[in-house]
Amino acid sequence: MNIQWYPGHMTKARRMMQENIKLIDLIIELVDARAPLSSRNPDIDELGKGKSRLILLNKADLASEHWNQEWMEWFKKQGYYVVKLDSRSKAGMKSIQNVIKEACREKIERDRKRGILNRPVRAMVAGIPNVGKSTFINSFAGKACTKTGNKPGVTKGEQWIRLNKQVELLDTPGILWPKFDDQVAGLRLAFLGSVNDDILNLQELAGRLMKFLQEHFCPCLKERYKTEFSSGAAEQELLIKIAEVRSCLTKGGEYDVDRAAALFLDDFRSGRLGKITLEFPPEEEYDNNGDSMR
Repeated sequence: MNIQWYPGHMTKARRMMQENIKLIDLIIELVDARAPLSSRNPDIDELGKGKSRLILLNKADLASEHWNQEWMEWFKKQGYYVVKLDSRSKAGMKSIQNVIKEACREKIERDRKRGILNRPVRAMVAGIPNVGKSTFINSFAGKACTKTGNKPGVTKGEQWIRLNKQVELLDTPGILWPKFDDQVAGLRLAFLGSVNDDILNLQELAGRLMKFLQEHFCPCLKERYKTEFSSGAAEQELLIKIAEVRSCLTKGGEYDVDRAAALFLDDFRSGRLGKITLEFPPEEEYDNNGDSMR
């Protein structure tokens, strides 16, 4: 399955980000905690050179807590500030304001020495589609959210949002990179729903995810579907098993594998299969259970 998806509006979004990068002090990049590297856009590293960086491991409630901690440590070693959070429940949100101040400490100190007091930190919120940027902004801003239209960046698809006297956010449309050089990363994004399902073979996608879960998170399958899945079964057989358990039948009484695949993917994306992480930090070797072999 060759995954490519780069709608025209994403080219425009990248160009707009490039134009507005000079206006901001900090890039707040949301990634999906279930696939932190695959859900990053490499373009943002290039665009954000010289800017303070904050990585938010969003949807941390859907990922393995052990791997959340491992990923936080890994990003810190790369020089990023990092916070894990669940934007929907606002878990982790309280710490972000202080982390923003810490990340922009040098900028704030430079302003102070120049006699510039209380100038808000201007932060760009970036991330790929479906990573939860809007939910984060709404949760972070709360009722204090107001749009400000007296500066560049207030164009269709981007907007300035004043959170308080200390922070202003520049929201940006979600962008993916033009080409998935790493098809495994593309596959993980497809699992998460960041790639349009309409251009994918959902049976194949669900089968590939099933194989990964069998290898790394096998108990979650048995717990959710109350049945055993043969480790040596073909992907199609596994989906038929789900169709049987979930009573997915066509009008003719045949197993509706398409519907079973869609239900299975929805179970994963919504967290009904449990806390699952799709990739593990690099620079270490891991065994088949995802445990460090150090």
